[in-house]
Amino acid sequence: MKRFYIFFAFLFSVITANAQFGVGGGGSNIVGKISGTLIDSISKKPLDYASVGLFRVGGKSPLSGSITDAKGNFRIDGVHPGNYNLVITFIGYPTKTVGPFTTTDSKPDKNTGVINVSPGAKTLKEVTVTGQANLIENHIDKIVYNAEKDLTSTGGNASDVLQKVPMVSVDLNGNVAVRGDQNVKVLINGKPSGATSASLSDVLKTIPAAQIKTIEVITSPSAKYDAEGSAGIINIITKQTNISGISGSVSGGFGTRQNNGNFNLNYNKNRFSLSVNTGGNLTWPQTSISDFNQHFQYGNTNVAQSSDGTSLVKRYGTISSVTASYQFNAFNDITSTFRYNKGGFNTNSNNTSTRTDYNHPDSSYSYLSNTLGHNSFGGFDWTMDYTHKFKKEGNNIVFSGEWSHSEIITDFTDYFTPQKLTNVKNNIDGINNEYTFQADYTLPVNKLLKVEAGAKEVIRRLSSNSQAFDPSGNDFVYDPLTSSVYDYNQNVTAGYTVLTFTLPKGYSILAGGRVENTNIHGDPQSAGETFLTPFNSDYQIYIPSLTLQKQISSTQTIKLSYSKRITRPSLQFLNPYVSQTNKLAQTVGNVALSPEVSQTIDLNYNTFIKSSLLNFSIYYRHIDGVIENIANHIVVDSLIGTLTKYQNADVNNSFGFNFFTSINPIKILTLRTNINVYTYSPTPYAQYAYYFTNTATKVQYNIFLSASVTLPKDLVAELFALENSPRYTLQGQSPSFSLLGLGVKKQFLNKKASIGINTLEPFNKYKNFNSTTTSPGITQTSHFAFPFRSVGLTFSYSFGKLKFATPSQKKGDVDEEKQGDQGIGGAGGGR
Repeated sequence: MKRFYIFFAFLFSVITANAQFGVGGGGSNIVGKISGTLIDSISKKPLDYASVGLFRVGGKSPLSGSITDAKGNFRIDGVHPGNYNLVITFIGYPTKTVGPFTTTDSKPDKNTGVINVSPGAKTLKEVTVTGQANLIENHIDKIVYNAEKDLTSTGGNASDVLQKVPMVSVDLNGNVAVRGDQNVKVLINGKPSGATSASLSDVLKTIPAAQIKTIEVITSPSAKYDAEGSAGIINIITKQTNISGISGSVSGGFGTRQNNGNFNLNYNKNRFSLSVNTGGNLTWPQTSISDFNQHFQYGNTNVAQSSDGTSLVKRYGTISSVTASYQFNAFNDITSTFRYNKGGFNTNSNNTSTRTDYNHPDSSYSYLSNTLGHNSFGGFDWTMDYTHKFKKEGNNIVFSGEWSHSEIITDFTDYFTPQKLTNVKNNIDGINNEYTFQADYTLPVNKLLKVEAGAKEVIRRLSSNSQAFDPSGNDFVYDPLTSSVYDYNQNVTAGYTVLTFTLPKGYSILAGGRVENTNIHGDPQSAGETFLTPFNSDYQIYIPSLTLQKQISSTQTIKLSYSKRITRPSLQFLNPYVSQTNKLAQTVGNVALSPEVSQTIDLNYNTFIKSSLLNFSIYYRHIDGVIENIANHIVVDSLIGTLTKYQNADVNNSFGFNFFTSINPIKILTLRTNINVYTYSPTPYAQYAYYFTNTATKVQYNIFLSASVTLPKDLVAELFALENSPRYTLQGQSPSFSLLGLGVKKQFLNKKASIGINTLEPFNKYKNFNSTTTSPGITQTSHFAFPFRSVGLTFSYSFGKLKFATPSQKKGDVDEEKQGDQGIGGAGGGR
């Protein structure tokens, strides 16, 4: 029952706050809003941070006002029925009055559409049409990568886009890391997804790049965000258009390595908005080459084993979503999203293996192996958000719910000729249901203080059913003794409070605290392993956060932040049954694992010099209870192999430096650089020191460079290159990774359509990856070559007549978009 105390405390605070400050929505007075978009009449670019004042017709004093966002959008709430003028002021532009605009009881909202603002006669000479919007933006709490502006990602998938995001790296297998740490919480539109928690790398390959609008990276999340993910949060924002009328787009790519397609349709009318998006990914069959070597030397054993062969992989994926929202009035609105995903891949591997016994040369031999694998995953996420706004501007409460369901199937069969190893067949079915309920309350007390508080309950129900089969003649028969069922239940109850202080002289403070209680119950069931019994775990953690920021000038900001995060061990790490997907390289979970706990201090400096952006960060991260996989030797059917078990094995202290910039040395050229250098310095716990082979401090890095050129006649070209160093573990290192890409795009039909060509690794058909593992008595090396060279054709087309409608065309329509830089997308998102 104690996990519900947080909820009771939160609800009591909301009731108390409402009693003190009052609630809106009652009474007969109708209020609405006036919204619109400001653009420069010459350059057709949005006017960001322009002031919009609301005056009654004939009035001399403003009743209210707003500031436009980065896209030129403004919104003034709390408008009573009447006749109004808008007065627009912006540096370098003469004051402009537009109107009158009328709101009534029956139509309390008014969207003015696009308002063209003309520069003054003295400033017209200074107006220049620059290139595309910044690809990278630095906000107070995050870095934003505008993926829709990246032409070389068109035709790719989410993994391709993430490779070019500042501070983010992606390895060969699609594992995502921020500043070298793979313990990242990935959200889609501000919400966790059951699909990504079950198979993140595979799901990212199914999301077409054309679906992605922006990617946000939050390295020091405040206490209002979930504590999971020591590296921070990555939030993938998909495209949604809130233009009145019907609009949409179709895009895709065809290439020698993969094919993608995406379709988006949006409908907005009055208070109702509907968005539909569907996309898919299909790769051509790809053949990789592998070479694996093991050497075991301990006691009287001196054995070498090697294996080399090929693997054919076919991969597919699709993801679709429907989002609907309705605004009842100025105080209440509701939004719901249903997202469906389906994907998988099939493998056919053939290998030749050789065993050499140096002590008994006559017993050396070779054998062939064939592995057939079928892997599929799919499911859905259904979210519902209800927002109620009180009379006080910025005072609101958001109730959110989500149901995530995912299913993962892993079937594999191993054949050995001659049968030096026993043939194996195993079908593993996994089901994951996650239910989330949360409430978030925001109260701007005054100009100096804003209070946020919330509570959240996450209920996870996972089940893994492993069906093992024994060989019988030319077939297999079910073996109940080696089959198993594993049920895993996890409840997380959380509550938080965040205070934002806006102080004089450009200072601001963001301080918060979060409490999370985790309750776990695991139930292994197997007729052949009755010694495994149900287990329980219960732990509570306090998560403080603090950010101090100083606005040095209009172009310079310095920020110091502290955050604490945890990484809970997943089902894979806790499952007590041995995974024999590879009989000579088995893995097993550990029910006694504790969560990793990390603490990070980050000092950041950001400045703009004309049109160039420079950002510097230095950071220190301390992680307790690092979960490492420790390999030991085992004997399988007279052969020697390895068994890897997960342990809380060490403490890691890491220092890092991150630098990224976007500069325009000349008008048509944009250069971008992202460099991240950090250390790996583990200190093993005493009971695991024997297994450590990488105890010295290692330096790791990620480097990204790109150049884009805007040429006449709407022609754009981009070249990029990235390099990721090897990633070290306590017993070895994973492969390094590099990539070279080039893209050219031609826009036409007033930039509504485009066609382009992209290529990756034009000078190398295969990319080579080498890794090593060293443990007492064990040395392993592997070489893997994967086909990366590709050439593809991309296209896109946008439709919709009302993209830039005149006010008369937009009469009676409502702009449903909620702007602002608080949160990370979606009502109540990510908390």
